[in-house]
Amino acid sequence: MTTTSCDTQPRTRQAGLPWSALLALGTAVFITSLTETLPAGVLPEMSASLSVGSGAAGQAVTVYAAGTALTAIPLATVTAPVPRKPLLLGAMAVFLVANTLTAAAPGYIALLAGRFLAGVAAGLAWAILAGYSRRIAPAGLEGRAIAVAMTGIPVALSLGVPAGTLIGEQVGWRAAFGAVSLVTLAVIGWISVSVPGVGQPLIQQVDVDPSDAASEPAKSTVRQTLAAPGVAAIMATVSTFVLGHTIIYAYIAPYLQHAGLAPSTGAVLLAFGAACLASIWCVGRYADRRLRNLMVTCTLLFSIATAALAVTATHPIVWGATVLWGLGWGGAPSLLQTAAGQAGMRRGNAVADTAQAVLVTLWNAAMALGGIIGGLVLHSSGVTAVASSAAALGAISLLIVAGARRHAFPNTQATP
Repeated sequence: MTTTSCDTQPRTRQAGLPWSALLALGTAVFITSLTETLPAGVLPEMSASLSVGSGAAGQAVTVYAAGTALTAIPLATVTAPVPRKPLLLGAMAVFLVANTLTAAAPGYIALLAGRFLAGVAAGLAWAILAGYSRRIAPAGLEGRAIAVAMTGIPVALSLGVPAGTLIGEQVGWRAAFGAVSLVTLAVIGWISVSVPGVGQPLIQQVDVDPSDAASEPAKSTVRQTLAAPGVAAIMATVSTFVLGHTIIYAYIAPYLQHAGLAPSTGAVLLAFGAACLASIWCVGRYADRRLRNLMVTCTLLFSIATAALAVTATHPIVWGATVLWGLGWGGAPSLLQTAAGQAGMRRGNAVADTAQAVLVTLWNAAMALGGIIGGLVLHSSGVTAVASSAAALGAISLLIVAGARRHAFPNTQATP
């Protein structure tokens, strides 16, 4: 049996990482992640400017997440035969237009339309980015490449949002979104110059053998993807872990106020961000050999940290738990993307790409649901219950990871 793949570039373990390309992809991750949560930092200014209440202005976050969650899978399926580089550039161009519309929105409806369209474009980009990073990496270094690209997530949360908030306070919320558009324009140029093309994920077939994983058709269905060994467990972990993280992260300010640390909120979040970056460094170094150990460690640290926050609000404990939380969370996106890619690749590139689209959908759905559930728990039972809920979800994630030792989170990836 003979097959030919559109991903034809040779990959050797001796080759180094394509740093410029990966950093360009990482910056794309950064700006799309930053834009999703940026309204939270400039909510008062947006509300006053558009003459709507804070609750209505806050829906700018919801519609972005909805745009991503509702369209990531269908768009990934429809665009499966399209070469990756022009598709990514197209998604980023639409994101640029949509974000610029947000910055210039004359009214509330136009703002929501721009945010929804930006979410759609970001969802497609996210479904591409992890797989793209994996494909341009040397053999055996795929996990490290994904970790580099996914660094944009914690950087956006820990540094980007505070910076955007500062711009919004000093110059105006429109200037904050305008700055994102300028960076997006630069990233499009960077990707054009530095990121190699990898072709479409379709495996061209000659003499198809049904038992060959490479004979997977490009337009893989969600059902086929979830049937791939390990994928369902990975998605269950994504749902519970992201939900638990969002429940506590979205309401960390009320928790810190309860703990008497409101004046130190910025410093606490900075410590969280620094711990996230340390976690990403570790994951990038060892993900290709110790995926299972790292995933167990991440879910365990998160569970311990949130349980500690639920038990006591003593200042040293809060600071220490925040650092543990960052260490547990920072590398999780890279690990989950790596696990989904590896599990999907056993059935072909198309399944791997669909798995990434499913991951993006569940990720954003969990974020949206986390804000709702966390708010309900906060108002009904208080900040301690918020932390307890996060700890319970972290424990569930740990149990899933522990039980999915063979296909979802193997400890060692064989390399050529």
